Amino acid sequence: MNKSWHLNRRTFLQGSGVALALPWMECMSQAAPAKSAPKRLASIYFPFGVSLPGSKSEYAQWNWFPEVTGETFRFRKSLESLEPLREQVTVLGSLSHPAGRKMGGHDTGDIFLTGASFRGADYRNGISLDQYIANHVGEETRFGSLVMSSDGGVGEPTRATTLSFTAQGRPVPALSSPRQIIDRLFGTGDASSQAQRRLLKNTGSMLDLVLENSRSMKNRLGRQDQRKLDDYLASVREIEQRVKRSTAWLDIPKPEMAEEVANLAVDQSLPVEYMQAMYDLIFLAFQTDSTRVATYMLGQVAGATTIANAFPACLGLQGNWHGLAHGAGKGDGAEKLGRFDQLLTSQLSRFIQRLSETQEYDGTLLDNTLVFYGSSNSKTHNNSNYPLILAGGRSLGMKHNQFLTPGSHVPLSNLFVTLLDAMDIPHDGFADSTGELSEVRV
Repeated sequence: MNKSWHLNRRTFLQGSGVALALPWMECMSQAAPAKSAPKRLASIYFPFGVSLPGSKSEYAQWNWFPEVTGETFRFRKSLESLEPLREQVTVLGSLSHPAGRKMGGHDTGDIFLTGASFRGADYRNGISLDQYIANHVGEETRFGSLVMSSDGGVGEPTRATTLSFTAQGRPVPALSSPRQIIDRLFGTGDASSQAQRRLLKNTGSMLDLVLENSRSMKNRLGRQDQRKLDDYLASVREIEQRVKRSTAWLDIPKPEMAEEVANLAVDQSLPVEYMQAMYDLIFLAFQTDSTRVATYMLGQVAGATTIANAFPACLGLQGNWHGLAHGAGKGDGAEKLGRFDQLLTSQLSRFIQRLSETQEYDGTLLDNTLVFYGSSNSKTHNNSNYPLILAGGRSLGMKHNQFLTPGSHVPLSNLFVTLLDAMDIPHDGFADSTGELSEVRV
């Protein structure tokens, strides 16, 4: 390095309508300590399962899972956009959450990242994989996690519009507006720094009073009320942690970002452009190290109530996503759903490709990022044999270019444990895990 030349972190790349804060480089410091690349996880969910025609069907090439020949496999039409990324991708079949097999087909989205067991009115979810990781690494970034969905908010029990759940099993509200998300990540907000500081200080003082008064009340309550109070206090502590994080980052400037880096004017009425914008925002959040954990729920599994139900119309397909899924085994229904599966995979491939083309330290952004993609149904209402894709993480010891079917006896949480190990996150297992899924590690 030429030690006579120093580059400021707030120098920006400009051109082609893009202004982007530079990543850390050696020339930015005269005596910069060695740094290791951040480890990240992006989790993407889609509802209603995939096209799965039989091997003797005239529509067999629209089966979502790869075709196996001897010791090799071939991507069929639904996943063909992954072919250039073969060395960075593993397709997984046969896995599911055992608790999910006992649930209604429209209930399983809630446990996709939790593996929790709940039935009927006894709804009590568990912590989601992303929030478990965020609890360990979230203090290192401005935002502990980025939670997004096409519907936004939290939805309702067993019909959640978010993938993310706290340690108490409460849903974390998802953002759905690209402009709102980029404002959260890179905007300055309406208030001045001093006003923000006063607000955070006042909020912290109020939370202290709430916690103090609640502790004195607890011993006078019955068992059921104590449980409700514990849940309430857990919520207060989560807010307290967010206040502390916001205070700590208040004097650190956010990365500056031109609006042209993502299509912010788009909404769910333009599904392809909308999905691209949402993926682009995850990319930007990771590239700027604004967060290391992100979730994106493309659509929730409740059917007519999800905004994404209308997305297939962008291909000229009649009906809606839920209807396509129900008709996949009838006539040319497998091809129709398969064509939409193909579109979804192409958007995922675009995201993975962009990560793979972005240099970071001695590798790429993809080398340090795990991308987990899938559904909690194989076919609609069938809650086993989840269609799953794992990509990236070469620097984290992940092994790819394979199609794995570990067996229906293996819980999906075994994969989650493996991802935690790859990210060096301490754990004592996750949900109903019984061990690692060693086939995806070198």
